[in-house]
Amino acid sequence: MTCHPLAPRALLALVAFSLSAVLPRPAGAQDDGPRVRYILSIGNYPRVDGLRLNFRDRELDLVRGANITIWQPYDGEWTGTVKGLAIGLPSTGARNISGLGAGIFGVAAGQDIFGIAIGGIGVGAGNDLRGIALGGIGAGVGGDVRGAAAGIIGVGAGGNVTGLILGGIGAGAGGDVRGLAFGGVGVGAGGDATGILIGGVGVGAGGDVSGLAMGIVGVGAGGRIRGLAFGGVGVGAPEIEGIAIGGMVGAEEVRGFVFAPVFFRTDPEGRLSGASFSSVNLVRGDLNGLSIGIVNYAWAARGIQLGVVNIIRDNPRGRQVLPIINWGKR
Repeated sequence: MTCHPLAPRALLALVAFSLSAVLPRPAGAQDDGPRVRYILSIGNYPRVDGLRLNFRDRELDLVRGANITIWQPYDGEWTGTVKGLAIGLPSTGARNISGLGAGIFGVAAGQDIFGIAIGGIGVGAGNDLRGIALGGIGAGVGGDVRGAAAGIIGVGAGGNVTGLILGGIGAGAGGDVRGLAFGGVGVGAGGDATGILIGGVGVGAGGDVSGLAMGIVGVGAGGRIRGLAFGGVGVGAPEIEGIAIGGMVGAEEVRGFVFAPVFFRTDPEGRLSGASFSSVNLVRGDLNGLSIGIVNYAWAARGIQLGVVNIIRDNPRGRQVLPIINWGKR
């Protein structure tokens, strides 16, 4: 029997059509976009599943695997996403990095870094960091840090920090800090600071400070200090709840214990509910508790003063100023 000359071609076409119907198309192989290159790609190809080698990226789309570049993207175009490894010899960057990013000079993301980023000079992200960032000089993000970040000079976040931040000179956030923060010079938060906060010079927050806060010079809060605060020179906040230890301590209201070798004071119409030990205790409001010092002063008292000179202005005549001990009339 003689075979028609078109029969083999028809059979091949039928097989190809059948396979295309049952086999999935590669990811990203849409008609209106670049197809995916697999295993190995050399050059500026936008989508790769595997190993991608390129001098400098432009219009990167997606790499799932490893993206190895010599320099940062052209014209600061932080485009595309790298899922896996982003390696820079000496620098690399993308819009988003998920996995491990490392560069002799640095690693940068226009938006987010999820995973681990290590930069000889620095690590930066325009938005958030979730994971670990280690920068030889520093690490900074425009948004939030959730995880750990460290830099020889400093670490900073425009948003909130939850976790661990270590800065040789400073560590801080424009928002809240929650966790462990250490700054060789200082630790700062625009909002609240909660956890263990240690600043070589000082610790400060625009809001509340809660937990353990220590600074060789001082600790301060725009709101309330809760917990233990130690400042070599001083501790200050509108409200203090807990223990405050410093050369000088000042607050509008204190509920707890104060040890201030040089000076302790409350604002006018303030209050001390607890105990204070200082050379001079100046409670320009109500004393509810115990005040021990060389000179003790209170406007009114429901408690006891012990010292060389004890003054309670609201007491009856004859008992407003007493040596050794004085107590309130109430």
